[in-house]
Amino acid sequence: MNKDKILMCPPDFFTVDYVINPWMAGQEESLSLERAKQQWEVLRDTIGEFAEVVTIDPEPALPDMVFTANAGVVYGNKAIASHFMPHERRPEEQYFKQWFAENGYDLLGLDDKIGFEGAGDCLLDRRGAWLWTGFGFRTEIEAHAEIAAYFDIEVVSIRLTDARFYHIDTCFCPLTDGFLMYHPPAFDYESRIAIESRIPPHKRIIVDTFDAGNFACNAVNIGDRVILNKASEPLKARLMLAGFRVHEVELSEFRKAGGSSKCLTLKLTEPVKRRD
Repeated sequence: MNKDKILMCPPDFFTVDYVINPWMAGQEESLSLERAKQQWEVLRDTIGEFAEVVTIDPEPALPDMVFTANAGVVYGNKAIASHFMPHERRPEEQYFKQWFAENGYDLLGLDDKIGFEGAGDCLLDRRGAWLWTGFGFRTEIEAHAEIAAYFDIEVVSIRLTDARFYHIDTCFCPLTDGFLMYHPPAFDYESRIAIESRIPPHKRIIVDTFDAGNFACNAVNIGDRVILNKASEPLKARLMLAGFRVHEVELSEFRKAGGSSKCLTLKLTEPVKRRD
């Protein structure tokens, strides 16, 4: 079996010098770049045990480029490039588009008037043939129809309501064999019903406020491995009961910018699923 391929970006220019989510507020002077580099390297090496890690070169003055989940979203040999809602991140777009083009992806760019932030808000279900797609803060629902048409996949729209969880990958993590680890309070009522209608109770791993605040849902799932910042003992026990092996990698410096292991990665090997 071929290994999954994961895109990462070294944190050479990582810092917090603007505020575009609640986690960044007050962190401008507290970040340690040396510690961030050490944490990123441990994450890269941990992922590298189970997947192939490739990198894109970081660019000066683009501190959030390290969060490659927001480069775009990949499905088969197709990719959709992001168009960032915060103006501070828009200069990243040209570099990510260039990387997709140079690496052979058929690239779609959405209308510049539509906000879309890649795999931060587009997550493939690990059993069903649909794409969970968020809206509410950084991705606009107007993008969803174009995503569905370009990828020829069903899109299930779910709405975020808590600004701390501004992308769905901060509070929602589809796992192997149809399991789902998520924080229900981050979503509106209609979205919670949509989730429950597709994921049976025994496949739902509910994450409480404590674990959600530690970005437990912002996890990298490769087979039976779940790589995350931190998880409580009850959450680890629930994941183990479901057949997963948990790897904790401290990512405290990236949490200051509102991200963790999933935000720091983009999965490049998403197999196309046949629609019934």
